[in-house]
Amino acid sequence: MRTYMANKQTRERRWYVIDASGKTLGRLATQIADILRGKRKPEYTPHVDVGDFVIVVNAEKVAVTGRKREQKIYYRHSGYPGGLRQRTLAEQLEQQPEEVIRLAVRGMLPRNRLARQQLRKLKIYRGPEHPHEAQRPEPLEVEA
Repeated sequence: MRTYMANKQTRERRWYVIDASGKTLGRLATQIADILRGKRKPEYTPHVDVGDFVIVVNAEKVAVTGRKREQKIYYRHSGYPGGLRQRTLAEQLEQQPEEVIRLAVRGMLPRNRLARQQLRKLKIYRGPEHPHEAQRPEPLEVEA
């Protein structure tokens, strides 16, 4: 018996569309990360990108629990002295709701080149419309 390892020639990529409205941010992000890595497939291979593409719509309607909207803070730095900027989750959801989901999923992927490659397969849109109809994405219901 030989050990099966997936490779670029044998992998099969699918497209899924997920509606984020009313879904809890962290629970949604873990399930998206699993799909991007391919962990839901029987041919999962840790060192090969066998995951699927994920389209997230209605990013602005994602739910968070507790007082995270006021207390959770996102930091970014321009690289110059005094260039540290911060926003609360409420401000970030108002201005860039796509980044909230992207950063949550990114935090749940490993810190290596493969994760950056997998994160490119994540497409996030603020509203219900997306330009990927040609790929015929399947709707995927995630547990909230």
